[in-house]
Amino acid sequence: MRIPGTLGHQSHGISDLAAGNLKTNVTHSKSIHVTSARAMFIQVEETPNPNSLKFYPGECVLESGTVDFHDKVQASMKSPLAKALFRIKGVKSVFFAHDFITVSKEDDEKIEWNVLKPQIFSEIMIFYTMKQPILYSSPDNDPNLVTEHDSPVVREIKELIMDKIRPTIQEDGGDLEFVSYEDSILKVRLRGACTSCPSSVVTLKNGIRNMLQYYVPEVQDVEQVTDDFD
Repeated sequence: MRIPGTLGHQSHGISDLAAGNLKTNVTHSKSIHVTSARAMFIQVEETPNPNSLKFYPGECVLESGTVDFHDKVQASMKSPLAKALFRIKGVKSVFFAHDFITVSKEDDEKIEWNVLKPQIFSEIMIFYTMKQPILYSSPDNDPNLVTEHDSPVVREIKELIMDKIRPTIQEDGGDLEFVSYEDSILKVRLRGACTSCPSSVVTLKNGIRNMLQYYVPEVQDVEQVTDDFD
């Protein structure tokens, strides 16, 4: 998981974070493989988390927001595609965003991507061929969206997450969700590839916190909320 304001694992320093320089003119390197079936092309891209890969089906995945799945039961109730992906032995979690799907595998050296990838390609292609809905029901409301009940500080925080932080984190196959803001402490939840990424703590403390404190001085600290599956 990259720190906002950096490219790959190369840091551009606290000054860049404070200035909000999330984008650079350097092309983000990626390892892409392409497969096709019936004129459908699926790209796969590596992430900073060695146990997570991003798959681009070339089709819209979600109209808005993101959805995370961490077990077969949850997937079976909410998404036919997630249910199918969890049938693949070794799949640990599935994450949907607007135009990509992040699949994370178990942290086991015996479970190799060169075995999992063809099965994942197959399930994604079958799903889009069947023209099924990605979810059985509408996704939950995006917690990063500003509401009429938000305080001015919370509005600033959410706008910063949506405009500057989320796009960078999604490039690495993950997401960040606003949880709460109380007593000058912001609590957030990491999703997708960022959930188990070895560098997620560094990203949270040295990147996200510094940027938020620069734009919203009221924020004294940023804490990660973890769920049972973490």
